[in-house]
Amino acid sequence: MVCDGLAVELAPDIAHHTALDQRMVRAVRGIKLLGMVSWPIAVQHAFLEQWQRGDASLPRFDYPKHDFSDARRELDAIGAEADAEHPLGRYLCDSAHSWMIAAELLECLGTPDVTRHSIRLFGRPDAPLPGNGPTTREAARHFIAIADELDRELLAPSEQVSISAIALQLQLQSDLDDFFNQRLIEVVLDPHLIAKAAAGATRIRLRSGAAFSDYDRHQLLEHEAFVHSLTALNGRLQPILPSLALSSPRTTATQEGLATFAEQITGSIDIERMKRVSLRIEAVAMVLDGADFVQVFRYFLDAGQNLQESFSSAQRVFRGVPLTGGYAFTKDTVYLRGLIGVHTFFRRALRQGKLRLCRQLFAGKMTLADVERFEPLFDSGVLLAPRWLPQWVSRANGLAGMLAFSLFANRIRLDTIADEQAVLDL
Repeated sequence: MVCDGLAVELAPDIAHHTALDQRMVRAVRGIKLLGMVSWPIAVQHAFLEQWQRGDASLPRFDYPKHDFSDARRELDAIGAEADAEHPLGRYLCDSAHSWMIAAELLECLGTPDVTRHSIRLFGRPDAPLPGNGPTTREAARHFIAIADELDRELLAPSEQVSISAIALQLQLQSDLDDFFNQRLIEVVLDPHLIAKAAAGATRIRLRSGAAFSDYDRHQLLEHEAFVHSLTALNGRLQPILPSLALSSPRTTATQEGLATFAEQITGSIDIERMKRVSLRIEAVAMVLDGADFVQVFRYFLDAGQNLQESFSSAQRVFRGVPLTGGYAFTKDTVYLRGLIGVHTFFRRALRQGKLRLCRQLFAGKMTLADVERFEPLFDSGVLLAPRWLPQWVSRANGLAGMLAFSLFANRIRLDTIADEQAVLDL
């Protein structure tokens, strides 16, 4: 390995797994899961045009055929050659397996089999949350109910002002250039994007013509830029494990949970955002129960979304699967499960005196289990600490204060307080 211009001799076990990781990066180069399951904007335009004419026919989109047999064979070989008892070997085994499932999913696009592979990667909405709590669907219904009870007139006037895509592009670009002291991430307008925004390692795309809120601006910074993009940039600096820059399917729950947690801890999330996330989870459950695309599209319309956003939300659930109901792309189920998992991880790290693990979670795209297994590798310098950190993570005292309060507040039973108040009111 070459580090800072100097050749560094690696221990045999590290060198072996580094070589395997480099092979894995090459093998998965063509496996672009989210890009390959997504629909072009023309499908949205055609559907909405027919909808406004009173035609409620299902949209049409034919997926291309893919063959990843060579990649799957290489991934299988990498998993077989990795030492599952070694932290790096365990990571490689799990990652290779995850990429193989993604490849199998992409090879059967447009068929019911996509649902089976999607559940293997992302889970189901009826699965319990971490700690054997309520199911993901039950949690989603909780947030939907609270959002529906709140009066939108309580919003401050500044929260109701729309921001154009062009104005948001300029604002985000300035914020990011200031953060990095250079142009590392470019914010661009994309007229072909169905979603309002999407992020990669060095580029954030905004849908041309979309209207955004002030909450959207902060959410895009904290969620997309300072988690998804930043972990990719930090992962690119890892000489031992270059795959930490990649969006492996198995890291999706931790990535989305960490990004949503970042929104919460910075005050960048509002109840409407929680409702949007929760509506998608409910929609996945509806589809698995038999709802077709038009029924789900109407569900989002009835929930208050406009035509474009309702289509965007519905297509997320039907990516890669038949549109007639019973089959779903289940990725959106990871948001709440990931959020609960990350929040629990941060609280446990404080209790155990290991807040450094929370910072190391930004050194690349990894799971919560990975960062715990990698602890000795970070301590020895085999894995590099993150070059960039969001402000809320780098300010350890503030993070510790919030988590300490959260740990204590969870000991207070709301039902007991209600009983005590009832006694006082007598």
